[in-house]
Amino acid sequence: MTTVYDFSARDIDGKEQPLSRYKGKALLIVNVASKCGFTPQYTGLEALHRKHAAKGFAVLGFPCDQFGHQEPGDEQEIKNFCSLTYDVSFPMFAKVAVNGDGAHPLYQFLKKEAKGLLGSEAIKWNFTKFLVDKDGKVVGRYAPTDKPESIEKDVAALLS
Repeated sequence: MTTVYDFSARDIDGKEQPLSRYKGKALLIVNVASKCGFTPQYTGLEALHRKHAAKGFAVLGFPCDQFGHQEPGDEQEIKNFCSLTYDVSFPMFAKVAVNGDGAHPLYQFLKKEAKGLLGSEAIKWNFTKFLVDKDGKVVGRYAPTDKPESIEKDVAALLS
């Protein structure tokens, strides 16, 4: 059975990272953008990451520029923005496509495992979130409007 841990992705510094390095951790995988109305969610994502990291949880951020050109910068600009504006400490990855023929294989998998409204696979906007259990199984999908704070109870349940 395929799990999230079977994939790899380039990190924000350009190094290929096997997601198996997060084996045994619950994850919240999020397509992020620096110039979006939902960008302030970085604050809640970082708080969630810091609060639960010691219990085996991580947020993984995947910048994406497929929605309204809201992630126009390169990886260094994204890294600087996240660090200076939101003090992001959770793992950030290189820009990816989440929809279309060029969608990253991880996102192809996530969308099949947890469909959106009315069974749609397509990601509608930035800050769509996928919750993954400690076995690498996708257990939830959340809309961009779902704030990290509202997901905390589901994260805590996976860690108990």
